[in-house]
Amino acid sequence: MARPLEPNRRRSLSDPLAAALMPPPNESAADRERRLEAESEAKRVSDGIDEMLRAEKKEKKAKPEIKVLILGQSESGKSTTLKQFQLMHAKAAFHADRIAWRAVIYLNLVRSVRRILDAVSPESDQPDEAEDQETASGRTISLTNPSSVTKVARYPQYRHALEPLRELEERLIRMLSSPNEDEPTHTTPSKPDWSIYANGNSNTQVTVGKNGRPAPFITIPPPQTSSPLSPSTSLPSPGGSSNSSSKSKNVEVSVHHTSNWKKAFSLGNRIKSPKSAHTNEIEGWWDDPSDPVHVLNSCAQPMLALWKDPSVKQRLREKRIRVEEGSGFFLDEISRITALRYFPSDQDVLKARLKTTGVVEHSFSIADSQRRFITWKIYDVGGARNQRHAWAPYFEDVNAIIFLAPISAFDQVLAEAPEVNRLEDSLLLWRSVVSNKLLAHVSIILFLNKVDLLQAKLKSGVRLSHHMPRYGDRPNDYENVSLYFYNKFGSIHQAFTSNKEREFKIHLTSVTDTRRTATIIQNVRDIIITVNLKNIHLM
Repeated sequence: MARPLEPNRRRSLSDPLAAALMPPPNESAADRERRLEAESEAKRVSDGIDEMLRAEKKEKKAKPEIKVLILGQSESGKSTTLKQFQLMHAKAAFHADRIAWRAVIYLNLVRSVRRILDAVSPESDQPDEAEDQETASGRTISLTNPSSVTKVARYPQYRHALEPLRELEERLIRMLSSPNEDEPTHTTPSKPDWSIYANGNSNTQVTVGKNGRPAPFITIPPPQTSSPLSPSTSLPSPGGSSNSSSKSKNVEVSVHHTSNWKKAFSLGNRIKSPKSAHTNEIEGWWDDPSDPVHVLNSCAQPMLALWKDPSVKQRLREKRIRVEEGSGFFLDEISRITALRYFPSDQDVLKARLKTTGVVEHSFSIADSQRRFITWKIYDVGGARNQRHAWAPYFEDVNAIIFLAPISAFDQVLAEAPEVNRLEDSLLLWRSVVSNKLLAHVSIILFLNKVDLLQAKLKSGVRLSHHMPRYGDRPNDYENVSLYFYNKFGSIHQAFTSNKEREFKIHLTSVTDTRRTATIIQNVRDIIITVNLKNIHLM
């Protein structure tokens, strides 16, 4: 017979936790005093933690923090957008860093020149180098027609005169790859010592800093054994991968986000010191014989001649290579960039291309409409396919996303996946972001970027319908094409968004245009602040 339940049975007799907390039956007065004292201390600690949590919540309401994630595929303009934020809200720091970008700009220029030399070399015109390429529409186009190849008569002279650029490129890469200690172990030189990088090993070295974390590193293309200007050593495009016949591996120099590469290229106090006590003339990098500017300055005229040569321009058109569309394009400014006392401008820094791996975080204090300062944390994450896994951890508490889609890239392919159209990849990536349930309450601002390149491309006769057949026979002008992309991205958000009530805006942008982008960022900033304040009041 089952034992009847005891209606008034004490909970402590059946609750294991309550039983464990009960004092021992034979507890002495001294033990009881010690136990009560310990319980009082535990309660004091618990109450203190609760008070800290309440204070943090109150402080968050008083001093709100805004987290913005900048997303998009590689070379969509993410880093340039972040630079624009820096230029607007941390101008002094931005200007202090400009001189450090000099070496990056030199490297961009050198790589553009060497890529052209590679493209117009006679070896690249051999029949076995000819390739066919399939467009997004399935049409196969011949990229090299041996019977109608434009010959560059002065190629041997160009190659000979510009040979010093090969060694200079290696030097710049080695210096950028120089590991920096997490903690200083010796006095920083007052200027970069270029001479120590004249001869060295370009292999990637992974070292460990004193704090146990991996030291900053740079990814360097493997050394080539063939001729420096042969087709087998094709250099990557400074910009996105385009439909060309070059067998470029599209390998980029990429600096890890923890690398303090700017420190190596800063001037320290060198720029402020006079040459001697008897003159007011300033000593600078132009007085250092090992500085890269001397090689560039000596090669300026051959570079100008190469870029202005009509046969070179025609050969690039035949190969469908548009170096002017890529990030880090400085070929129209060779004379200024190669001047001995060249100092990078704001626009130069915005245009400069240096691929950063990992997640870059910048903090700014930005005033709202009531002159209250709000801390902004902006994260720029790598956009290449193998880096997108790093996005998810930042989805949890982000306030807004700025998504960049380069709409000029409708005729280009991904560098890491040559069979994938860049614009199609942007559309799929956009769909995955707007449909993500973790981002349901996040404001999203879409930048349809590189409209300046889109205008130039359409004017040159490139037809969107050849790469996106669904565009059909609509007019191939900027107004209609940009409206098509505006509606296409907007309709994807409408169809797949996890929250149709979220704050969502679309802007047509060219993020290298400082004045226009500043206006857009101002509007974006106001929208994000307003939405964030509304959310705080609901806490």
